[in-house]
Amino acid sequence: MYKLAFFVPEDDAETVKEAIFATGAGRIGNYEACCFQTPGRGQFRPLDGANPHIGDVGALETVNELKVELVCEDELIAAAVAALRLAHPYEEPAFDVWRLAEF
Repeated sequence: MYKLAFFVPEDDAETVKEAIFATGAGRIGNYEACCFQTPGRGQFRPLDGANPHIGDVGALETVNELKVELVCEDELIAAAVAALRLAHPYEEPAFDVWRLAEF
């Protein structure tokens, strides 16, 4: 089992979550589309060569984002990350993947 956490602009969160849930990620027992969301404010400065979805090259930008966390079965994690990358509006989406211990 893995945990996948990612940061996404609030306006794009549902689209990205649905793409990831479509892979089968976010299932716990007899429940699907399970996740936890935490609001926050992301910051970045696009460098030369970037094609930012939000903001301008060279300018510091801050965005209201959600941190979304969900679990994912081992055999689905590669597809879930691929769906995240495809559906996310950013060129370089920020995300973490880590293996969970079983008890």
